[in-house]
Amino acid sequence: MHCLLLHDPSLDAASEICEGLSLLQHRGQDACGIVTCGPKGRFYQCKANGMVRDVFDATAISRLIGGMGVGHVRYPTAGSSNHAEAQPFYVNSPYGIVMAHNGNLINTSSLLNYMDAVAHRHINTTSDSELLLNIFADNLQQTGKFRINEEDIFTAIGKLTQQVKGAYACVAMLAGFGIIAFRDPNGIRPLGMGSRKALGGGQGKDWLFASESVVADASGFGEWEDVKPGEAVIITRNGVSRRQVSPPATFAPDIFEYVYFARPDSVLDGVSVYRSRMAMGDALADEVKRVLDERKLSVDVVIPVPDTSRVAALNLAQKLQLPYREGFIKNRYVGRTFIMPGQQMRRKNVRRKLNAMALEFSGKNVLIVDDSIVRGTTSKEIIQMAKDVGAKKVIVASCAPPIRHVNVYGIDMPSRSELVAYNRDSEEIARAIGADLVIFQTLPDLVSSVRQFNPALETFDCSVFTGEYVTGGVDEEYLAGLEKLRADNVKSRTEVGGLGTLEGKGGGAVKHEEPATETREMALGCSGPMNGADSTVGLHNTYSLA
Repeated sequence: MHCLLLHDPSLDAASEICEGLSLLQHRGQDACGIVTCGPKGRFYQCKANGMVRDVFDATAISRLIGGMGVGHVRYPTAGSSNHAEAQPFYVNSPYGIVMAHNGNLINTSSLLNYMDAVAHRHINTTSDSELLLNIFADNLQQTGKFRINEEDIFTAIGKLTQQVKGAYACVAMLAGFGIIAFRDPNGIRPLGMGSRKALGGGQGKDWLFASESVVADASGFGEWEDVKPGEAVIITRNGVSRRQVSPPATFAPDIFEYVYFARPDSVLDGVSVYRSRMAMGDALADEVKRVLDERKLSVDVVIPVPDTSRVAALNLAQKLQLPYREGFIKNRYVGRTFIMPGQQMRRKNVRRKLNAMALEFSGKNVLIVDDSIVRGTTSKEIIQMAKDVGAKKVIVASCAPPIRHVNVYGIDMPSRSELVAYNRDSEEIARAIGADLVIFQTLPDLVSSVRQFNPALETFDCSVFTGEYVTGGVDEEYLAGLEKLRADNVKSRTEVGGLGTLEGKGGGAVKHEEPATETREMALGCSGPMNGADSTVGLHNTYSLA
């Protein structure tokens, strides 16, 4: 997620937003989109299924006119992979608003009913990001003003924080006005801001919001700081306004960002992801030594699963004074298996993605270090690869504790039954993935690895390990409904552009029994005035595939 405001409105922001999204590609490979705001508040868009490099060629970027814009990369946590759910989303009333959102809402059902019965706003997709945008728009509409100011926006966001439960880091753009960012009261998903001297000279500044600090680093933005939990920030070409719009709550950033999701060269909430992963390796080394000594086992070599676990594996090897080797060679042109939409696709891609070098495995007791074990799909294939090239024993060390619970805050772990650690102890997990032994980081050690770099972070969202959800409102009924929605077999059957009861229409729209599939790999809605990208409801797009 990336939002940019250039002080000079005659410059176009699109190319820089595109570069920022490419740096955030690891956060989502399902779809991407950019919306810019040009002269007279006119919006221009391009959004589609696919990678940033595929969607945004020179022609597409040249059509995105304007000195401010919002960009987003997405992978589906719930609902379908339909291109209509690519962000950012847009509403024309009031004032013209574009929004992008990271996270997941947990009270969507009641909010959809409110939209339908009270606000009379039509929600066209299964994305709660569209829902969030419409709640914000409805709150702004209640001012009844011809022109709004910062005070009205802060009031609208403050009301939203009272209405919405879940994780949300949001960036928005008001036509001809400026850019906005806000974060949920628990600060679960990351969001920060930076500035630089204006391009083209002048006294003003360029501003950006982004999910990770790496975007600011690469674009020459300094003074990076995190948007605080429950804080809203409004930036126009006249200045910056900040306000705490929600009552105090437990600050609990998602610890899985540090384990896996974020880039190592980012700093989130004052903690270097790279340093935290080094510390995870040091802490895991102590646990590995304890377990190996207890079982009277020895290890010949430490091998990481590229890329995320490299940092931790190197520190672990150094602390245990063991050889560190790159035994798996990665094909960099295959996406991250963890965030691929289907289980079959994930399994097929593991061997396309990695190749084991026999000379590092043959006849050795190998310690394979991974950042985490989620479904076990990747781990099982990797362990089998190691054995196929002659590994004597394969021991797996995970930088994270066993993942036994669903993530409801915006990271796709669809079903408890699909998690390899669900209802299994370490011995059973080892058997399930074919390892001789599995060693997990302890939760206190994981928390300490991150917290030591910012003691102000007293709590983290560790719900995937503990089942304790910081926002409340997550009960068995909710989890069962979410798992049904997210399950791979349901996702593969989701009707493209279909309107069903999920949209809060009470079953008024007919859901076809036969699965509908998109006939094109990519359907683009590009350029021209902002008008949505859903071809199924007859919205016109000026760009179409050949």
